[in-house]
Amino acid sequence: MAYDDSNIFARIVRGEIPCVRVYEDAETLAFMDIMPQSDGHTLVIPKQAGENLFDSSPAQAAAAIRTTQRVARAVKKAFDAPGIVVTQFNGPVAGQTVFHLHFHIVPVYAPGVFRPHARDKADPKVLEAHAERIRAALAAD
Repeated sequence: MAYDDSNIFARIVRGEIPCVRVYEDAETLAFMDIMPQSDGHTLVIPKQAGENLFDSSPAQAAAAIRTTQRVARAVKKAFDAPGIVVTQFNGPVAGQTVFHLHFHIVPVYAPGVFRPHARDKADPKVLEAHAERIRAALAAD
């Protein structure tokens, strides 16, 4: 499959679609998942085009992992989460629904307790409040 530059994450990177930003640097962007599986669910994407882990350069993947690690620490701290699940899907059969490399940071508060994936949109005000908590944790580091 060829990279589709009209996918939602490519459009977010270009500023065509709004998102609740948590962190941004020259290579990556972290923002709140609008259909979170738990409070604090955050996405990390490289700004450069790449459909999945296999279509992305090693430098692009490394930048995304660095940001994922940094943001995951902040999410854990901001939400006092006992655990964090980091997921990354490659291909439709694996569950990938947006074909731009991305990592999910999902706080875990109790074993196996998550809201369904990609089902219910969260209140934007709640997402902004969650993002502010994460931003504060990032600033404290």
